[in-house]
Amino acid sequence: MIETKWQATWKSAGTYHTPNPAGGLTAGPAGGPADLATRPKLFIMDMFPYPSGSGLHVGHPLGYISTDVYARFKRMTGHNVLHTMGYDAFGLPAEEHARQTGTHPRENTEANIANMSRQLARLGLGHDDRRAIATTDESYYRWTQWIFNQIFNAWFDEEQGKARPISELEAEFADGTRATPDGQPWHDLTLSAQRAVLHGYRLAYVSEAPVNWCPGLGTVLANEEVTSEGRSDRGNFPVFRRPLRQWMMRITAYADRLLEDLDLLDWTDSIKAMQRNWIGRSEGAHTDFRVPTATDDTGEVATIRVFTTRPDTLFGATYMVLAPEHELVESLTAAEWPLGTKDAWTNGAATPAEAVATYRHETSQKSDLDRQENKDKTGVFTGSFAINPVNDESIPVFIADYVLMGYGTGAIIAVPGQDERDWEFA
Repeated sequence: MIETKWQATWKSAGTYHTPNPAGGLTAGPAGGPADLATRPKLFIMDMFPYPSGSGLHVGHPLGYISTDVYARFKRMTGHNVLHTMGYDAFGLPAEEHARQTGTHPRENTEANIANMSRQLARLGLGHDDRRAIATTDESYYRWTQWIFNQIFNAWFDEEQGKARPISELEAEFADGTRATPDGQPWHDLTLSAQRAVLHGYRLAYVSEAPVNWCPGLGTVLANEEVTSEGRSDRGNFPVFRRPLRQWMMRITAYADRLLEDLDLLDWTDSIKAMQRNWIGRSEGAHTDFRVPTATDDTGEVATIRVFTTRPDTLFGATYMVLAPEHELVESLTAAEWPLGTKDAWTNGAATPAEAVATYRHETSQKSDLDRQENKDKTGVFTGSFAINPVNDESIPVFIADYVLMGYGTGAIIAVPGQDERDWEFA
């Protein structure tokens, strides 16, 4: 009873209320220092929870208690600390939870937030609960939408090293200051073609990428929500890898700036090294391989683009490998096996379509980590050949699970004489 008594006292006295210097919420805690609003300011907010469940689990307080200790220390050393909490309330998990319980998402979410707030108060954490936010609050998400619009209507100018309005890029295409990617005059392009060109520059764009799809939950899962057995952490449902059209951010455009700004941070060398590896900047060249027997979605001859850090090895390429999720796989898959196709390339299938479909299904049940760590390299022949642009030689095109869509272009050239993985596959 001692805890609840003093927690009620803290609440009524506004012990953890943080005053604004002016405007609303200027009142501080009862009996607090008169100069609190003018002291050095410190804002603290934890990585807030998802209210997709009915309450907190035992892992939540682990981070919250550490943050609370830091906030209390700063208060005691003369800071005006604003320590509050939020709730990441949007998303498919919350929607699915509401569907399972038969209640409206808002009703269910608000009830979960109320219960979590009660649990946080019982932990004795020093939050200013007047300032708690939920991402479902219109006053919050209107700014999320505003930020998205700024990103969508911007492109990254490599010459200036910063983002600029997309309208300025369109004006440069229109007056000929900047050439379009294929060199066609801007005014000769249809409206849809112009939009497609701009889409290739926007910082926010729609693209197809592989995701962890869980039919049992009806939602996409993060890698952390998938067990090592390829099942959902919640409900133990099977999870499959499948392509999904979704919004993407062109973060790679900022690779150089991100790397340069790391030098300005007072972080340990090990943390900086992790960040550099995560940014993953690579220097190399894009090379296009034509596939005369296949066409892309525009009806043109299909072109497989690869990125290589060693263009000099192009002369030694003996085959190509695409990720099973690559957008060109279906068009590259031949109707019949070419004359002389080796049995080992077919995986025992009667046709390339059968082999590719079976292999793609098997791959969909593996995580990216499994695909990278698997020492037994597998794959199947698509039945198509690509033209090596440096020597005009035809090389077979395979799909294999050790190539990931999230890395590079989702297609690689294979040089068994120079690369261990290529040698193992060959």
